[in-house]
Amino acid sequence: MKTPQSAFCIARLPVRDPQLYFSALIVILALVARLLPGPRTIDDACITFRYARNLLAGSGFTYNPGESVLGTTTPLYTFLMAGLGAITGGVNAPFPELALGVNALADAATCLLLIWLGRRAGARFAGWAAAVVWVVAPFSVTFAIGGLETSLYVLLLTTTVAAALAGGRRARITAALLGALALLTRPDALILLGPLALERLYSAYIVQPRQKISLAEVLAFGLPVLAWGTFATLTFGSPLPHSVLAKAAAYRLDSHDALIRLIQHYATPFLEQNLLGAPLAVALGIVLYPALYAAGALQAWKTEKRLLPWIAYPWLYLVTFALPNPLIFRWYLTPPLPAYFLFILAGLERILSNFRFSILDFRLNRPVLFASINGAQAEAFQSKIENRKSKIPFLVLAILIIYPLVFSLSDWRLHPDHGPDHPAPQMAFIELELLYRQAAARIAPDLDGRSLLAAGDVGVLGYYTPARILDTVGLNSPVSTAYYPLPPGQYVINYAIPARLVLDQQPDYLVVLEVYVRNTLLKDPSFLQQYHLVEKIDTDMYGSDGMLIFKR
Repeated sequence: MKTPQSAFCIARLPVRDPQLYFSALIVILALVARLLPGPRTIDDACITFRYARNLLAGSGFTYNPGESVLGTTTPLYTFLMAGLGAITGGVNAPFPELALGVNALADAATCLLLIWLGRRAGARFAGWAAAVVWVVAPFSVTFAIGGLETSLYVLLLTTTVAAALAGGRRARITAALLGALALLTRPDALILLGPLALERLYSAYIVQPRQKISLAEVLAFGLPVLAWGTFATLTFGSPLPHSVLAKAAAYRLDSHDALIRLIQHYATPFLEQNLLGAPLAVALGIVLYPALYAAGALQAWKTEKRLLPWIAYPWLYLVTFALPNPLIFRWYLTPPLPAYFLFILAGLERILSNFRFSILDFRLNRPVLFASINGAQAEAFQSKIENRKSKIPFLVLAILIIYPLVFSLSDWRLHPDHGPDHPAPQMAFIELELLYRQAAARIAPDLDGRSLLAAGDVGVLGYYTPARILDTVGLNSPVSTAYYPLPPGQYVINYAIPARLVLDQQPDYLVVLEVYVRNTLLKDPSFLQQYHLVEKIDTDMYGSDGMLIFKR
C-alpha cells in the first residue's frame, strides 16, 4: 500500500476495507465517550466563557468590563466560543455544551491522526492502539468535558505535525497556518513549533535546497500571530497573558515540585497507579516507558527522519515546565501524551513483532528432528507453524490495545460520587466547582455589575454572578500581584490570600476556602471587624474547614 499523502487518508480507503469501519468505530466511540458524561465544567473554563460572553455583550475582550487585562492564555478558543455563542443564543449561549461539542470533535479527529502518524512512523498497529487509548484516556476525556481548550490545542499540534510530514507546497503552508493557530490557542505551543521550524530550515536549505521556505509559508504563520500581537499590545499593553506572571507570584512551591510531578506522570501515562498502587507503578514505569519510548522513537526516526521534532516534544515539554517550577495543573499534563502514547506503543510493537515461536522455529531448522517422519508430515507441520506465525500481527494488535486500555478504563466510574450521574473518569472531579455554584446561587441575588466579589478561584463565581471580580491570585486583577509573595508562615497549602489585599480593595463579598485564609484573614483583627461570616458550606477540600462566604 502506498504511503498516504494526506492526514485524512482514512477517507481514501476502499469502501470494503475493514480499516474504514474500524476508523469510523473509533470516531463514534470518541464522541460517545465525551458526550455520555456530559459537561463537567472546570473552573478555568468558566473564565474563558466569561471572556466570550463579554465579547458578545459588546464589552470587549475583558473579564471585568472596563478593565483591559489579558487573563486568559487561549485567545483563539475564546474567539471560537464567542463565535459559536453568537449563533446559539448570544450572551445566553450554552458555553459548556458548545465547548463539549468542539472538544469531542477535536479528540475524534486526533484519533484519526494518530492512526496516520503511526503508519508514517512504521508502527501501524501502535497508531491504531494509540487512537483507541485516546478514545477513553482520562487525560483526554476529562478536559474535553471540562470545557478547556486542551482538546483543540492537542488537535492543532498533532495536525501541524501531520501536515509538515505530508509534503508538498500546500501542506507546508497548511502546517504554518496550523502552527500559528496552535500558538494562539496556547503560548507553550512554541515547545513543538520551535523544533518544527528548525527541521523545516534544515530541510529547506541543507537536505532539499529546492524546497526553500516560501513567502506564503511565512505569511500563513506570521499574519495571524502578528494580528493578535498587535491587537493584544494595543489593548492590554502586551501580547503576553498577565496570568502567567500572576501564577508565578501567587503560588508557593518547594524546589523541584514540578519536576517530581512530571516524572510521576511520565511513569504512569495510563494511570497504572489505579491498579498497581503508586509506588510500584512509578518504580516500574520510570524504567519501562522511557525504554519502550526509545525503542519506538528509534524505529520511527529510521522510518521518517522528519518525525524528530515530535519525537523530542514530550521530553522538551518536561524540561520546559520543570525548570521554572510552576504549579502543575492537571491539564498541563495532557499535550505531550499523544506522542508519548504512540512511541511507547511503537516500542512495544517492535518488541512483540520480533517475537517468533522460537522453539518451533528451532525444530523446523533442525532436519535431524524430522528424520523419522516423511515429507508429507514435515510439510504439514511446516504449514501448521506458518499458520500460527500468521496470527502474530493480530496478537500484537490485541496486546497493544488491551494493555493500556485496562489501566485507562480503571479510572472510569459508572456512577461518579458527585456531579451528573453519568459514566465519567474519576479524574473529572468537579467538587470544588459545585461548591462555588452553591455559593454563587446564595449571593447572586444581592449582586449587580457594580458589586465587587473577591475569590481565589474566580471561574464559576465570575460566570454565574453579575459582579465585578477581584481575582486574589491576580490572573484577571493585576492589582493583586503586588501583594505577593507572602511570608512562608502565612501559607497552609501552596496558596494564601493576603489580608492587606482584601482590606485595601474592600470587596463587597469574599468567597473562599478556609484553608486559603486560615493564617491571614482569619487572624487579622481589622478583617474580622469589617466583615462578617454569612454562610459556611461544609467541605474538607484541600484540608479546608468549609467554604466561607463573607460580607462587608
